[in-house]
Amino acid sequence: MSFRFRGGSNASSGMGVAEHCKGTFLELQRKKAHRYVIFKIDEKKNQVVVEKTGSPAENYEDFTSALPENDCRYAVYDFDFVTSDNCQKSKIFFIAWSPESSRIRAKMLYATSKGRLRHDLDGVHYEIQATDSTEMELDVLRERVY
Repeated sequence: MSFRFRGGSNASSGMGVAEHCKGTFLELQRKKAHRYVIFKIDEKKNQVVVEKTGSPAENYEDFTSALPENDCRYAVYDFDFVTSDNCQKSKIFFIAWSPESSRIRAKMLYATSKGRLRHDLDGVHYEIQATDSTEMELDVLRERVY
């Protein structure tokens, strides 16, 4: 017998993570096949799914413009930079995007489901919680890695 409990105390553990989320993250992490991955919660399936990926040629502006203005998302971004001793490096950022203008229900759902996805994305270096674009500007990422 299989059933799904919705809401209440199960809200944080009831949201699943689709298998392709981890696979797509590994493609970004190991193969550099994507610059970024945007995840969304599919409420009908009760799980986190991949919404969009960005090609390695895309930049940070392409990534931020792919996020919805008034709805929550999770994302990972592969940030390339050059160290002070001229070494090319890369760090993966997890970004929890929860704009002020999004619905209260969406904010709650994304907040309670974040831990499960973060657990599955092994290899993230930094995490940013952003409620507006200024909290995740490129300079914010630079400050974290230097």
